[in-house]
Amino acid sequence: MINGAMFRDAVISAAITINNRKREVDELNVYPVPDGDTGTNMSMTIGNAVDELKRMPDSVDISEVASVTASALLRGARGNSGVILSLIFRGISKGLAGLSEASCENFADALDLGVQAAYKAVMKPVEGTILTVSKAAARKANDTAKSVSSDVIFWNDICKEAEDVLAKTTDMLPQLKKAGVVDAGGMGFTIIIREMSNIFAGGKIAEPAEKSVAEKSEDSFKSAVSQYDDNITYTYCTEFMLRKKENCPDPFMLRAYLETIGDCVVLVDDEKIIKVHVHTDNPGNALQKALEFGCFVNDPRPKIENMRIQHEDKVKEAKEIEAGFTPAEPEKDFGFVAVAAGHGIASLFSDLGADVIVKGGQTMNPSTDDILRAILSVPARNVFVLPNNKNIIMAAEQAVKLTDKSVCVLQTRTIPQGISAMMAFDESAELSENRINMTKAFEKVSTGLITFAARNSEFEGHSIKEGEILALDNGKLSFTEKDINKAAYKLIKKLTKNNANYITVIYGSDVTEENAEALQQTLQSKIGDKAEIMFINGGQPVYYYIISVE
Repeated sequence: MINGAMFRDAVISAAITINNRKREVDELNVYPVPDGDTGTNMSMTIGNAVDELKRMPDSVDISEVASVTASALLRGARGNSGVILSLIFRGISKGLAGLSEASCENFADALDLGVQAAYKAVMKPVEGTILTVSKAAARKANDTAKSVSSDVIFWNDICKEAEDVLAKTTDMLPQLKKAGVVDAGGMGFTIIIREMSNIFAGGKIAEPAEKSVAEKSEDSFKSAVSQYDDNITYTYCTEFMLRKKENCPDPFMLRAYLETIGDCVVLVDDEKIIKVHVHTDNPGNALQKALEFGCFVNDPRPKIENMRIQHEDKVKEAKEIEAGFTPAEPEKDFGFVAVAAGHGIASLFSDLGADVIVKGGQTMNPSTDDILRAILSVPARNVFVLPNNKNIIMAAEQAVKLTDKSVCVLQTRTIPQGISAMMAFDESAELSENRINMTKAFEKVSTGLITFAARNSEFEGHSIKEGEILALDNGKLSFTEKDINKAAYKLIKKLTKNNANYITVIYGSDVTEENAEALQQTLQSKIGDKAEIMFINGGQPVYYYIISVE
């Protein structure tokens, strides 16, 4: 029998282990586009339970540990892999309800409930993923529980079966076979249950991994920066990293210049790179001067944040925490929550009537709890949620189950779809009518995305090198390019080949005003007589251009 303390320690150790190995799992992602990586999402999801579990006594019942774990994972779930993991643990919690300790048969029933919940939550389950691996584990658990009574043998058999099926996922999905890798979500799941099995067998709780020299250097840099967090003489906190060019001037000259246009300067210089942090009212000048010393790297990308707005948000959040979060009283029939990244896009959704903007998107998947708090803060009886990213839809749908409010999650997968849905809203119509009309509206929108390759990859017939420009046509890789504006023009031509009335181009934080204006002039001269063209400064990360065609 496994008691509460053993289960508690198993989950804690599994969370530490998947965090230690998250990069290994992240690197299995075959899609070259920057995304909210699987290992990171699963690590953040299960890691949300650790602090609360550590406070639980050894005498705790296993049902209580399972319940606390399930609740924490559900609220902390990020990305599709994180949501699926949380649903598996939610099913386990239901299966262990009322028990002080659990037998092999109890766990077999509980794991089966978890897998069933995960399959039900996915609209179109795909085999060769974490679903397949967890289903195999559940079936093996059911078979083994009938023939053995040893927890050690039981859990070892489950883990071995999951690992065997994980190895077969390479042949189940064409993209995995071509890349020669196993499914990332399935890998994360096997890491978690194998570590839990180790604890059940009497092993010690895992230790956090030793940080690399690079990570220690980054911690040192962050520590130096942190002393300036509350200093807001200047408006913009600007951070960037340069790869030094040949015959790079003395970085001290860059530091000296930055101190003339701002304060709180931190500059770390090593053999190949320069890291910079500065508070200034002229971030553009800082970036322009930096080009004399080297080129900007893609990871991490340059970051500019308005500290005054950040400070206001922190004060507001602190007051909410101090007072306890209180859901807003309904003052109107309809309200909106939109997920977005970038000041311009956030402002656009606000102008269209969104009550709350949840910061997030590609590479930044908000948790279920982030979305839930946003829903509860909307002063409306009915709330529409626009995830605007396919990897956020499941987290939004889980948030609906945690509130009694009337909530409708629209399946918007891109920012243009979200915008189109909001523009189709009719305040005089009923909820069901609006849901239908808004869905019809966003389904008519074609979305083009211009981004960069985050990794080397062989994908859909393309041999892709890290850093290449990628053009995505409604989520599918269309072609690669060397020039951002050439890629954008080529993709727009493709999207408008069957005619279009409206073209909206949203340019991101890494596109200069000059480049945006150049593309706008090209479009006006080439296709301006065929469609109405609008350019918006979205300020979004990751995507150079987000293109909407209607």
